[in-house]
Amino acid sequence: MGAIFESLSGARGLRTEGKSAQNIAEFNAKVAEQQAKAEELRSGFDQIQQAKEAERIKSLLSARIGAAGGAGSPVALDIKLEQAEELELENLLIGFEGQVKSQRLRSQATLSRLQGQLAKQRGKSAARRANIGFGLSLASLALPFIGGFGGTTTPGLGTGGASFPTGLGP
Repeated sequence: MGAIFESLSGARGLRTEGKSAQNIAEFNAKVAEQQAKAEELRSGFDQIQQAKEAERIKSLLSARIGAAGGAGSPVALDIKLEQAEELELENLLIGFEGQVKSQRLRSQATLSRLQGQLAKQRGKSAARRANIGFGLSLASLALPFIGGFGGTTTPGLGTGGASFPTGLGP
């Protein structure tokens, strides 16, 4: 009888295992989403810091060009414009990289959730198989009682028509 009850508790355990895996996956998804938000904030902060540094660099460049006496030179203007473009591209790159990292983390969160749903479904399926196995075990145990132990019942014999060897003759 212990094996029968073990089958039942095994089904419950399989469902619980699937639900636990889903809970873990959901937790991992939430962590990935928090990391995505943190990445967005970090890249935004880095962009602000880079913009401040860019202004400092441009001011320093203007001051050096002015000190060298080339403030009105077309070459100096080209240098300042080129430097401004490079600094702007650097700022845009920081933002783009932050978005890519954030999106990768959000994709990971989605994948974790899907894996969790799959684990829960696998647990349910395994529990169904365990319950079917338990039902088949019960049915096979009940068959001898339902069919009269495989023999026919003959009134008055009490053995269902079965003969038992005694070793006392033919």
